[in-house]
Order: sequence, then structure tokens, then C-alpha cells
Amino acid sequence: MTENAVKFKKGISDGLPICFGYFAVAFAFGIFAVESGMSVVQSLLISMTNVTSAGQLAAVPVIAGGGTLIELAVAQFVINLRYSLMSLSLSQKIDKKFNMLDRLVISFVNTDEVFAVSSSQKGSLCKAYMYGLIITPYFGWSAGTVIGAVAGNILPQVVISSLGLAIYGMFIAIIVPETKKSRPVALCVLLAVALSCAFRYIPVLNSVSQGFVIIICSVVASAVFAVVAPIDTKNKEGETNE
Repeated sequence: MTENAVKFKKGISDGLPICFGYFAVAFAFGIFAVESGMSVVQSLLISMTNVTSAGQLAAVPVIAGGGTLIELAVAQFVINLRYSLMSLSLSQKIDKKFNMLDRLVISFVNTDEVFAVSSSQKGSLCKAYMYGLIITPYFGWSAGTVIGAVAGNILPQVVISSLGLAIYGMFIAIIVPETKKSRPVALCVLLAVALSCAFRYIPVLNSVSQGFVIIICSVVASAVFAVVAPIDTKNKEGETNE
């Protein structure tokens, strides 16, 4: 077995846990998309061309509600901005054999988990390893979506409604540990929730489309706490070095 084949196999092996995790989340997304009025094919195409759980969850209501392309684009930009920062960081670790097409393909599936796994590898990253690492998560995300979307068409409504809550549970599971560790994060989340409730229940504000509500709540809450409680990068670096 060649060196590239060994590294490709290792990439697939490292990507399998991500694949299984994505399958479960994408299954819930598939049900959510179908419940929102999407077809199975549309749900699958969304997952195959995005690979972003938060972005897709925010996009479906905008699409289903007939929102504008501008609010859809801005919402995706705000929600997925972190991926460009991850890709910039990862670009410093890949070897010189990556051409522009390779970089674009890798960045397309450079999710939080893929970034974490690849960044933890020692030395520079080769093409064989990175392609192996992204294939299984991409397959798991796409397969989970299509199976969830099909299930959403055939399962009883009471079951679909129950499974549809899974994707919200996933985001709660992501947020709660961080809010326990950091008071500013908890307050930032509460501010975003308060703003979201204001846009839901206050007259005039409740006429703002859902896409712009997501943008406003996320930008305002993060901007306020970036000023009020900025992250002390010096202390964090010191803690890391220790």
C-alpha cells in the first residue's frame, strides 16, 4: 500500500466518528425540511451544497416563507463567517501540493469537527489525508438528510413532530456547556433570546421577516458582548501554554 493510500485510509478512519454524528443531525434536518414544505430532492440538495447545520436550519424557514435572496445571503454570511476563519487557519497547515481546486474542495467541507480533527494532526496535512477526512462526514451528512426527508414523508405525524425536536436539542446541547463555563456567554445567549422574543411578540417588530430577525439578534448580541465583555486573549494564551 502506498503512502498516500495509507494517509487516505487514516483520513477516512478519523472522519468516521464525525460521519456518524452528522448522520443523526442530518436525519433531524431532513425531517425538519420536509415539515417546512421542502421536497426530498430539495432537502438533499440543500445539504449537499451547504454542509452547515446552523446555516441550513436558518435558511429553510426563510426559503419556505418566501424570503428574499438578500436576507438569505446575509443570514448565511453572518452564521457561517467562522468557516472562513477556520479555512484561513487551516491553510497554514496544509502542504504545498494543494492547488486552488483542492483548497476550495477542502474549505467546502471544513466544518467545526473537520477543522478540530485536522488541526490536531502533527506536521503538515497532505491531500490524501484531507480528502479521506472530508469524504465520510460529507456522505454521512447527505445520507442522513435524504433518509430523514424520506422518513418525514412516511412516518406518522406524531413521530415526525417528536423527531423534529432533535435538531433544536442539538443546538441546546451545544450552547448549554458554554453558558455553564462562561457568564458573559450565558448573558449573550439570554440577550439573543430576549431580542428574538421581542421580534416575535412586539407589534411592528413582529412584521420583520425571520431571516433578518436571525441576522439582527446574532449581530446585536455578539456586538454588545464583544464590547461589554471581550475575551481576554492574553490570559487564554497563558492558560494554553501552561
